[in-house]
Formats: sequence, structure tokens, C-alpha cells
Amino acid sequence: MTSPTAEPPPVPPPHPSPSRPRLALPAGAWDCHCHVFGPTDRYPYWPDRSYTPPAASLARYLGLLDLLGVEHGVLVQPSVYGTDNRMMVDSLKAEPRRLRGVAVIDPSISDRELEAMHAVGVRGVRINLLFRGGVSFAAAEAIADRIRPLGWHIQFLLDISQTPELRPALKRLRLPVVIDHMGHFPASAGTGLPAFRELLAMLKGGEAWVKLSGPYLFTRRPDLPYADVTPIARALAEAAPGRCVWGTDWPHPANKLAMPDDGPLTDLLGDWVTDETARRRILVENPKQLYD
Repeated sequence: MTSPTAEPPPVPPPHPSPSRPRLALPAGAWDCHCHVFGPTDRYPYWPDRSYTPPAASLARYLGLLDLLGVEHGVLVQPSVYGTDNRMMVDSLKAEPRRLRGVAVIDPSISDRELEAMHAVGVRGVRINLLFRGGVSFAAAEAIADRIRPLGWHIQFLLDISQTPELRPALKRLRLPVVIDHMGHFPASAGTGLPAFRELLAMLKGGEAWVKLSGPYLFTRRPDLPYADVTPIARALAEAAPGRCVWGTDWPHPANKLAMPDDGPLTDLLGDWVTDETARRRILVENPKQLYD
């Protein structure tokens, strides 16, 4: 039996020398899902976390953006920091032109704290239902009431196949909703999964956004190109190119497969979205709407 004081399992570091993608991204492209970690002496991790991430500095992430040809990034508050958003906020302050953020908050947060986060570039709140350190779905309505005046959105990390009655629950929030990692359901279920068909309907109806990201999180294939995810990504982009955004998920902290090279990982977008106009919409125009 694991001791409750045992160190949560460590995550391997990202690829040490990622290659440049073959796919040329349009000017003004956004990476809408990434994380930064450390140093731990300044930003300690939450003790009751699901994993221990590798060091992943802001400087290293910005270098990756330059390599990939991406202009903007969205820092998503990871579960290992709980509701302590200091690392993310300090990173936004350091790069106000280039970065935006998605925070994790408690419903009791003060208006002053919310306004301060908005001023540095926070534009949403994440509800994480898969890892310890997140905020429960039950808190979503209270959080929605707090952030609605700021024009923020709520981003959900969940498995759509394990979340019944998701659509009516999201409608009650009365603000934009973003679904992480293509719905994070087993790729083996395929595009015919009822929950996936419901997600497509939500996108087509303008009820939600989705992130084309993290294919290694729900594939059954051991390595790139995660071919069982391809029809899922294509179906999402074809159904609602105006409701999709893309993200690297760097440094891939929940990945349990071989650590991907970020160049070929980025190239997957060219296979998922073959139309150049649709790719530009997903990489440039849609993020501007979500993250201003």
C-alpha cells in the first residue's frame, strides 16, 4: 500500500532537442494549451497532487514557441499548483504581449484578485475533473457567476464518455465553455461514441469550443502519429472549424507514452486539418476571440 506521504510519481522531462516542424504555421499563430513549472523553492507544488512535473521554465517554453513558429501562448494553471496561480501570473507579467492565461480559482476569491488577474492577461478558469488539485464540477456555477462580468470562459478537463448530462450542465453556466484535449475519451471508442456526437452538436451549435491537443492522452497507439486519434481530430475540425483551437500541451506532464518530439507533434495538425484557411482560423482567428 502506498504511503499517503509518498512522493507523487515523477514525469519525464520534455524532449531535450525538439525539431522544427515541416508545417509552416501562419503569422500570429497561438499555442492555446501549455504549462510552465518551477523553480520549486519559489513555487512549491501542492502536496496532494497526482504527479510531480519536470522543470519546465518560461524561457524554455518561449524558445519552443520560436522554434515552432508560434507567436502567442496560453498558460494553463496545472493541477500541481492547486489554486496558487503565482507561477502562471508571474509568467504573464513577464511576457504581457505574448502570453495569456487560464487560472484555477476557488469561488470565494475576491473581486480584487480577479481584476488583478484579468489585468495581466488571465481570460479563463479551468475545472479539472481528472487530477487531484482541481476544482469540482459542483463549483462551476458559482465560479461562472464570479467571472461572467469579466468576459472569461470556463475550460473543462474531463472524459466526455464519463460525464453524463454534460450539455445541459454547460448551458446553465451561461458563458463560453472550452473542452480540453478533444474530450479526453478513449480513442478506441471512435467517432461514433454518443458523447462525441453530442460534442460535435455542441460545437456546431456554438455552445462550446474544443482544443485539438494532447493526442497521446487518449490514444491506444504507442507513439506518433497516434493514428486512432486522427479521425477524431478531423471530425472536430470539419464539423466546426470556427470552434477549434490548437495546443502543444508542453511539457506534456500527463503523458504516459514515449515523450514526443514537438516538431512532428505540431505536424499532426497538417494531417488533422488539411485546408489552409481552416488551419489559419484555428491557429489565429479563433484564439483571438477566446483570449483577446
